[in-house]
Amino acid sequence: MYYPKSQIITNLHTNGEEFAYSSTKQPYVGYYWTVYSGRFFTGKNPQDVSTQELVAINNEFLQNNTVKTSTTMFEMTDGLESFLDFNTNSYPKFKYENIPVPTFSSLSPTQQDYVNGEFKRYFCKKTNEIIYLEVSKETHDKLVKKDSSILWQLYQPFTLTWQLSGSKEQVFTTNKNIVELTSVKQKLLMLAEYLKMDYTKYYK
Repeated sequence: MYYPKSQIITNLHTNGEEFAYSSTKQPYVGYYWTVYSGRFFTGKNPQDVSTQELVAINNEFLQNNTVKTSTTMFEMTDGLESFLDFNTNSYPKFKYENIPVPTFSSLSPTQQDYVNGEFKRYFCKKTNEIIYLEVSKETHDKLVKKDSSILWQLYQPFTLTWQLSGSKEQVFTTNKNIVELTSVKQKLLMLAEYLKMDYTKYYK
């Protein structure tokens, strides 16, 4: 099979907790590669003659298990709890309703950012749902530091270094690759969809 290099990420590796063979549903350990549409295959790249399609185990957990959040603790099914590696007993049982949650905040590049050719965008994802928010640097830093002034327990912070200048095609490809690589490395399902695949946003 053939895919343009700009649409694939190769030489990735899994230890067996992320993917299973689509045909047998048996966990897969080894090298894999992925395409921009969200499909995964065994092998280091598309030239591997024995490549087989994989399915993401986390997708199946999310489809087949429910997560209920109370004001005092999390209640999860065993499958989803193991996927999220979340032990409810490791956190004190306290009420969440009075703790602020992250809110949407979209930063715009400064003139200096355009001179530099890039700027940093800040995000977070709910750990028990496919819900994303673009947030301020201040909010992101609080989540990273597990600041008690914000409900950090439910959010995974991350950043994207966003390309601003160059040819429009180059900016599109660079930002798309950054999003796809970040999605795979940090297990961020449907991040590209949240961004509406607008890889030339802020381009001038």
